[in-house]
Amino acid sequence: MERYRKLSNFLKKKYGEKVHRIPIFGGFSCPNRDGTKSKGGCIFCDPMGSGFATFYELPIREQVLKYKEKLEKRGIKKFIAYFQAFSNTYAPVDVLKKKYEEALVDESIVQLSVSTRPDLLSEDVLDLLEEFKERVDVSVEIGLQTVNYKTLKILNRSHSLAEFIDSAVRVKKRGFELVVHVIANLPWDDMEDVIETAKVISALDADGVKIHSLYVVKGTALAEMYEKGEVNICSMEEYIDRVINFLEHLSPSIVIHRLVSDPPKDGTIFGNWGRAKIEIINEIEKEMERRNTWQGKKFDYLNRGVSP
Repeated sequence: MERYRKLSNFLKKKYGEKVHRIPIFGGFSCPNRDGTKSKGGCIFCDPMGSGFATFYELPIREQVLKYKEKLEKRGIKKFIAYFQAFSNTYAPVDVLKKKYEEALVDESIVQLSVSTRPDLLSEDVLDLLEEFKERVDVSVEIGLQTVNYKTLKILNRSHSLAEFIDSAVRVKKRGFELVVHVIANLPWDDMEDVIETAKVISALDADGVKIHSLYVVKGTALAEMYEKGEVNICSMEEYIDRVINFLEHLSPSIVIHRLVSDPPKDGTIFGNWGRAKIEIINEIEKEMERRNTWQGKKFDYLNRGVSP
């Protein structure tokens, strides 16, 4: 029994074979870092903007070709061009168009995936992405982290829950795949916040979700708070419990892109309780089996049935 909807299975069914993401560093910044909205960014954001592109020093086209070459040796023939670090819609439309074009090196790129903030999805940007939809599939990844607006302020997100809802609705109206990022173990959230986040994402008909575990990296505001003892990160057991509760309340149609984070290799003060990512995934799956539970088990709260 598949207890949650795995991305690998979804992609294989959609494209007929294994598909791999190519992380791209597009050279973008963020209005939450450059002073437009705030300085320093979100309190957890590492110097690379939560992006770990292997060949980030190269031009975009060369990044893609280098990564493709590595993966093709493993027999992979189809790829997703994934603009990952910082806010990948934070530039004039003509600049965005050029950068996205560079990533589509040949027909092996079957999808363009763009990660960004909810307040950086203007109609002009969506118009541009719609142009690309004629050639490849397009997915838009939006960072939410939590629906608790008080926590959003602590995180220094500099956007509201309303802005997220608005951008998600408009992305779906355009027919793009919508993927939402959340952090399951934020110290300022409780289980009710975790469950409500799953409910809001489901109500918005998101196509995918990335569940992250909170990690602490040197040089961030969160690191300073952590070292002063102002932030306590929950145990791995509580993280697993939060993730399972999140999945139980999540629509069974939503694809799970991630269950736990990949902390940076360098500069991490705290990450995943010193455990390998695969270990935590295995523990989540074992606990779901022990509880005999699954994604969507408690998905009974939306009134979308036929009236009597």
